[in-house]
Amino acid sequence: MPDYPALTESTYYILLSLVQPRHGYGIMQRAEALSGGRVRLAAGTLYGALNTLCDRGWILQLPNEEDSRRKAYKLTEQGRIILKKEVARLRELADNGEKVLREDA
Repeated sequence: MPDYPALTESTYYILLSLVQPRHGYGIMQRAEALSGGRVRLAAGTLYGALNTLCDRGWILQLPNEEDSRRKAYKLTEQGRIILKKEVARLRELADNGEKVLREDA
């Protein structure tokens, strides 16, 4: 059993978006682009998720630039580990599905 809950699609794409530091709007754009338009994050949803991810230690809010209201975030080492584990979990799901479908054909 994994040492973290399975990630929602939104959380997965937020973490994936933060492999490079980004501000909120940049995260929203990157998540939408990576998901082929499937994940569209509203500002309230995004900032709630970012607060939770900061609390878990998976991401870190970067210091604000002087005279800027924009908040930027980056993936922590712990967040990178979680993201890699999630990619492996998703790969296992896909591999198992393909195996069963081949057997059933």
